Amino acid sequence: MTTDRRRQTQVDIYERVTNQIIAAIEAGAGDYRMPWHHDGSAITTPVNIASSRTYRGVNILSLWAAAHAAGYPTGIWGTYHQWQALGAQVRKGEHGHLVVFWKTHDRDKTDDQADDANRDEPARSIFARGYSVFNCAQVDGYTPPESPVLPEAKRINRAERFCAALGIDICHGGSQAYYRPATDQVQIPRFACFRDAVAYYAVLLHECGHASGASHRLNRDLSGRFGSAAYAMEECTVELLSAMICADLGLSVEPRPDHARYIASWIDVMHSDKLAIFTAASKAQEIADWMHAQQDTQNEARGAG
Repeated sequence: MTTDRRRQTQVDIYERVTNQIIAAIEAGAGDYRMPWHHDGSAITTPVNIASSRTYRGVNILSLWAAAHAAGYPTGIWGTYHQWQALGAQVRKGEHGHLVVFWKTHDRDKTDDQADDANRDEPARSIFARGYSVFNCAQVDGYTPPESPVLPEAKRINRAERFCAALGIDICHGGSQAYYRPATDQVQIPRFACFRDAVAYYAVLLHECGHASGASHRLNRDLSGRFGSAAYAMEECTVELLSAMICADLGLSVEPRPDHARYIASWIDVMHSDKLAIFTAASKAQEIADWMHAQQDTQNEARGAG
């Protein structure tokens, strides 16, 4: 296949991937969840034992600080009764840590009819309710469940070769996936922790997408703060990039629901820019071109050897 024809084929694939993700978002992509098994080993990502959901907002900071101060090795939390329901017992003398849940309440129409004075009050009220939770290190009778292990035999050679050719330092371990600009390293959970092999490569490509922005590579501005429009654009860009390369490598015929859910979780930050996802797609294609160029460089080096 000629270079021009290959290039056009890639463009067609990338347009299809982008359009399918947009369609999934418009249909309601659902809530995003990490594509690896979370065992609560990271105190920075506190998890509720009963619901298996991560805590949100200020509760994350509160429980992280509590775990750090007390030296708890994991981030698994629950109320006294939640632990009791599991057959575990909070040890005598242990002190709980406060978490807050916010609830909204719409004023009933009958309230308006009963008292004209209520009409000057907001139609929706917000209530905060506090709970005390205990870390699993504070209870007896609990053993964390073993997560399924993805066999090494499930690795996909063509994806392994593609990622290796990028020349990016990849470190495995922990329960977080991220790119650290200061050391120019990608950190990702071990292969065995992932729900399936394609999920592993999708996340690895996402983080390598961030790494492509380093000054000695594509030199993108990676200084956007968490929650900002610039940060959201970068996240959407590299997640689209991940979906595009997965399609290139034949890892998934259609974009995985993970891709649409993750992008949907950031698209609201850019709600003022209706063309945001198309801008992200253009940037993603630039990264994809760079990644494919690294493959050509590796092939030339092998040929010269």
